Amino acid sequence: MQDRLHMTSHPGTNPEPFTATVAEIDEDFIILSESYCYPRGGGQPGDRGSFNGNWGDSEFGEVLGGNFIRHPVDSPDKFSVGEQIECRINQEVRNRHAKMHTAQHIVSAMADDLWGAETAGNQISTHYTRIDLLFENREVYDSQILEDSVNDIIGSNTEVLVHDWSREKIVGHEQMRHTKFMDRIPSSIPTLRVVEIQGIDLCPCAGTHVENTDDVESIVITNVKSKGAGKFRITYQFENELE
Repeated sequence: MQDRLHMTSHPGTNPEPFTATVAEIDEDFIILSESYCYPRGGGQPGDRGSFNGNWGDSEFGEVLGGNFIRHPVDSPDKFSVGEQIECRINQEVRNRHAKMHTAQHIVSAMADDLWGAETAGNQISTHYTRIDLLFENREVYDSQILEDSVNDIIGSNTEVLVHDWSREKIVGHEQMRHTKFMDRIPSSIPTLRVVEIQGIDLCPCAGTHVENTDDVESIVITNVKSKGAGKFRITYQFENELE
């Protein structure tokens, strides 16, 4: 069984290099005995980085999930099953995704609190994030109100915590958000990872996050697009990166 250490390594920013053994070479993918790398999923891109062995350095592309965490490489013939190698996760990319993901939780929570809007989907990227919001009446939506509410929280010095909670505690918690997907998770999984932005948001999430809301830059909503009846797709970027 491969250890998926990104699930227990929090706050999820500035990951240190780690050493692991090559467990399998599957076509162009390297599978390690254990990995701190985040695999693409839940709207968040996978980590990127590099390996170091007795043959030198070799970059790996976006890490993918599945039954095992798979690290794509251009030259799999460099690697040998059983060898020990060092893995360096690209910290800049990981940190940006963590900031974007924490901001997404805040945006979704504020849209829910302000208008009862449900997050129907999201896609995080390095430079922007888009979120699909479903409203009973989308005429109530106001970008400036949402933006101001989110930025007030981003500057509020609020802790971001990670818990491992039972399915029963998650489903029964009156403040828990986004639990509609729970029936798709095999019943053999007794506990799930829950991310809490204290007093703001509480929901199951396997993604990477910052340690405190002060670690996130203020956002600007840059686009609002109709996606059918009752639904808007909003796009935000960090304010200090606008051209």
